[in-house]
Amino acid sequence: MEKRITRRRFGAGIAAVGAAVAARPALGTLGANERIRLGIIGVGNRGDQMIDAFIKHADCEFTAICDVYEPYIEFAKQKVGGNPFTTGDYRKVLDRKDVDAVVIATPDHWHALQFIDACKAGKDIYVEKPLSLVVAEGRKMVEAAKKYDRITQMGTQRRSAPVCRRIAELVQSGALGKVMAARCVHISNEYPMGMGRVPDSDPPPGLDWDMWLGPAPKVPYNENRCFYKFRWFRSYSGGQVTNMATHYIDMLHMALGEPSPLGVFAGGGRYVLDDGREIPDTMEVVWEYPGLMINYTQYNANRAPVSSVKGRNAEVEIRGTEGTLYYAGGRIEIVPEDVRLEPLPALDPRKRQENARQARAIRPAREPLVETGRLDPADHARNFLDCVKTRKPCHCPVELGHRSTAATLLANLAYDRKRYLAWDAEKEQITNDPEANKLLSYEYRAPWKLEL
Repeated sequence: MEKRITRRRFGAGIAAVGAAVAARPALGTLGANERIRLGIIGVGNRGDQMIDAFIKHADCEFTAICDVYEPYIEFAKQKVGGNPFTTGDYRKVLDRKDVDAVVIATPDHWHALQFIDACKAGKDIYVEKPLSLVVAEGRKMVEAAKKYDRITQMGTQRRSAPVCRRIAELVQSGALGKVMAARCVHISNEYPMGMGRVPDSDPPPGLDWDMWLGPAPKVPYNENRCFYKFRWFRSYSGGQVTNMATHYIDMLHMALGEPSPLGVFAGGGRYVLDDGREIPDTMEVVWEYPGLMINYTQYNANRAPVSSVKGRNAEVEIRGTEGTLYYAGGRIEIVPEDVRLEPLPALDPRKRQENARQARAIRPAREPLVETGRLDPADHARNFLDCVKTRKPCHCPVELGHRSTAATLLANLAYDRKRYLAWDAEKEQITNDPEANKLLSYEYRAPWKLEL
């Protein structure tokens, strides 16, 4: 199978398909109710969820389905209805004139190649998070979107969730005072079995294992490397820190005004789960940002809630001088912080009564707040469809998605290097570890190449 597509072959393919497909207006002239024709690349676990998010909207339809596992194609075809084109080669989706935009929901190691090829093909792109497997890929994706003038959206659905946008509004309005810290958590219990251990074997019928690997190193098929379990192997994913923390970091970036980290350190390990995974089962990450810090906690062998001040537990908390915001499952709560009316006393033992009065000289900064809202991935899909029509930027275009993903990729490098890594966000370079900079990119397996 030919692995790359030349410009000449691409142009010929477009012409051939165009002769067989009725003409339609350019995307910039689509009417508000005109249907956007979607191709989806990868229809396993996450891709199936993306189909659910998009088919809620009457102004889109799936005209092409791609996956390297044939049973998934048949399942997706039944769900979307009609008679979509099906293939195991994503390039054939990009060749089609009846595809206006693509949804990329493949394993992480495929995102950059498929995204850039889609840009070249003139498609708009919704790509799942994390954006890329390494930082250098993400930057090339940003460059490709700009070069080919594409509408892009990374699949961090909280960007479009009204409840999460409300959090950003509250934080930026000063409802918490000066923010100095934020925390996010991912907890689960996979103990003691984890994903188990299985021997290498032949791929199941209908799976193109070589195409599944794509630019990743060639290895024998193993059930634990494929389907959703790929997230436990670093050749295909950054693990749970890129899978889950990217959601939260992206949400916090939105709330805090899109900052970039100054540096990061991380610790943890595979402490209890002996199942062949390459990612830690226990991990702590601390990012330093201008004037504040963000912490990520990952426990995969114990799902007890992470205890928090005053007994509250949340996926995300944001601490400010005048209050703390707790967020979980569509619920926002702000607990006011007491503020001092007088400086702390010197605690002179001769002035106990005065000391006590000064110690009590505090008041709540503001009233408490509790709000609830919707968290539906269909909102993010809706935003993408609207922007494809209007040509306005999406809630999470590739540049913002790259910054959020890069922060979590740097966390993995800090974990690997066992040290604090200082980050120059403008140059996208680690300033205190030349060896770590070499890990910002990697060599693709031949003959795959990442070219703009």
